Amino acid sequence: MNSRMNMIYWKSEKFWLGKLLEHPEIMTQGESLEELEENIKDAYLLMALEDVPEKYEFNHYALKVHRMFWRLKVSVSAKAD
Repeated sequence: MNSRMNMIYWKSEKFWLGKLLEHPEIMTQGESLEELEENIKDAYLLMALEDVPEKYEFNHYALKVHRMFWRLKVSVSAKAD
């Protein structure tokens, strides 16, 4: 699953803190900026896959606007291990 999101972050006295602008309810911390980035990815995946069973399938959908009409492009589906 690929998603591009924006993280806003800052350094507190002890930790780096950050949250996703697209999902402000997802906020976490890390002792380093690298740890913060890993933690924010983990937090997002926990939220996105909260009620999804261990075995699942997915499709990638891309919407493209063209002259007031939506076109849907579907790529090949993949299965999780």
